[in-house]
Amino acid sequence: MPQLVRPRFAVLHGTHPAAPLPQRFRSLADREAVEVLHRAARVLVASLPALTDRLVEALYEQEPGYRAAIDADRSEVWQEVHHSLRHNVGSLLQPKEFRDAAHRTSRWIGEIRAGQGVPLDAVLHAFRMGGAMVWQDLVDETARRDPDDVRLLVHVAADVWNFVDEHCGIVADAYRQAERRLTWQRENRQRLVIAALLDGTARIADLSDAAAMLGLPEQGRYAVLAVASVRRGDPGPVRQSHPGPRQGPVRPPLNLPSALPGAAPEPQEPTGPPGPPGAAALPCAGPDARPGTSPLPGTPAAPLWHTGPDAEFAILRLTGEPGDPGELHAIAAALDAPAGTRAGIGSAVDGLAALGDARRLAETALRACPASGGTVVLDEHLPDALVVSSPALGSALAARVLGPLDRLDPADRDVILETLTAWLDADGSAQRAAARLYCHRNTVLNRLRRFEQLTGRCLTRPRDAVEVSLALAARRLLGT
Repeated sequence: MPQLVRPRFAVLHGTHPAAPLPQRFRSLADREAVEVLHRAARVLVASLPALTDRLVEALYEQEPGYRAAIDADRSEVWQEVHHSLRHNVGSLLQPKEFRDAAHRTSRWIGEIRAGQGVPLDAVLHAFRMGGAMVWQDLVDETARRDPDDVRLLVHVAADVWNFVDEHCGIVADAYRQAERRLTWQRENRQRLVIAALLDGTARIADLSDAAAMLGLPEQGRYAVLAVASVRRGDPGPVRQSHPGPRQGPVRPPLNLPSALPGAAPEPQEPTGPPGPPGAAALPCAGPDARPGTSPLPGTPAAPLWHTGPDAEFAILRLTGEPGDPGELHAIAAALDAPAGTRAGIGSAVDGLAALGDARRLAETALRACPASGGTVVLDEHLPDALVVSSPALGSALAARVLGPLDRLDPADRDVILETLTAWLDADGSAQRAAARLYCHRNTVLNRLRRFEQLTGRCLTRPRDAVEVSLALAARRLLGT
């Protein structure tokens, strides 16, 4: 029997270009060709179970994307294929009666397969395999009844294949819409989980599920990085993926260091349905990884970002030895951020349950960061952290210790404060402080003596030296 138009399973495997919206195709076949088509289609309707069996078997053998679904529930796939064939073959006999039902079935299949993770190419291939099998059966049945009528099917071949392409377009459209919706739902669930972990409101019973969703070990070691956000209208680099003003805080471009295992460049803004800000930026267990997926075994997860009211937070998974201070320092030293960006890294904590504490420690480190920018590792700036943790007490200490200097001329006061800071930074060495200030050693000593006379403090007394150091930190960080 000659093969008309296409052999039985000679179908394309790639995505076939189709119009985004289905449209009706006007048949050019004459009445006689349509009657031949209808006679053959009625026979196919009567033998749909056998046709369904053959198509399911062909899918199992030729389409790997469907193999797992068939192994998991062959009867469910069989019912889906039978339902689709019944409506699509019925559309050849009664287009008006079956058209809407056939469209709904194709959309339903696209949505279901998107939810199951079957690749879109596999779904489209399955539809074209079905179209090829139906067409070949139409040809075979017509040849069996009257070989001379086979030539008439040529007149309706374009209509049949246009019908197949139309439904491929419907399936692809439904699949992509469902995929976008599912992706947004998955990312939104991840945002909520990350927010709960960082807020410290996650339930202990939910931690194992959260760990599985984020691809992180429940009992791993973590730290949190806080980055001051850039608000709309503020100077500094702001990345926008769409024109027009953007509301709320925007994360400045920030390249995570190679010192952080698994770190990747900042991801692009997500597309699709709008959701809470910041996510994806949420690289999600590495946005080279998809949200909610686990990294490959042995591959550390990249940071997970979350947008707060005034800062961006990143969960950092640590892989060094517990108690090793060098790991956080290496991350801070290798951070590549624009000038003026303020960042704080909190202390390491154990387990996802402690991420709320880690976030609060990172916020403290961020508050200890100078207004001019920089990166503060909390463990290396604990005195400053004490000051910013209690601004009222810090301000009171600064007023008590440094208040007498405010009676001086501002320029004179600033010189004494600058000298005092340089001397403390030089570990009490007047010689090194003088080198930093480009003045003589005796000048430094004279200024220090004047400070002691004005404030009644003795810089050689340990208690006074501690109070002076904390007071200077409060003045610098709190602006008192």
